[in-house]
Amino acid sequence: MIRNAVSRLLRNEHGASLVELALTAPFMASLLIGMADLSRAFSMKLQMEQAAQRTIEQVEQQKSVATSYNASLTAEATSAMAAAGYSTGNTITPDSWLECSSNGTTWTRAASFTGACAANESTARYVNITIARRFTPMFPSRLWPGANSDGTINISGYAEVRLQ
Repeated sequence: MIRNAVSRLLRNEHGASLVELALTAPFMASLLIGMADLSRAFSMKLQMEQAAQRTIEQVEQQKSVATSYNASLTAEATSAMAAAGYSTGNTITPDSWLECSSNGTTWTRAASFTGACAANESTARYVNITIARRFTPMFPSRLWPGANSDGTINISGYAEVRLQ
């Protein structure tokens, strides 16, 4: 009789799908959370790049080389990030520079954006902005590619334009 009961229990498949679900559910949940984190990080990166592009467009409209663009780049980037919903925690790195070339192939970066190149040299003025911030995943981990020691990930947006 005990033999028959054990034999019936071994052949019984009721609950097998529940066991399979219990084994696969953590894996599927981690995939779902990973995809959600990846999409949130990608969305943040796109918003940061759009803010950087907006900053360059606003500064480009000024059409002046009287001063360096760094102050106006920072102000515009701060405004653009606030409009995107990220008013704090941003690292904004503006840069504007002048390059001179006597042959059109080899360019040398000058010390001053507002300066001038020699009479026989070509002039090119550039402006760029880098906006960076930390992204915190739903489950921070140092195992994420490029993750910091606290599990956050640095994300940045970048835009550059030649003005002249």
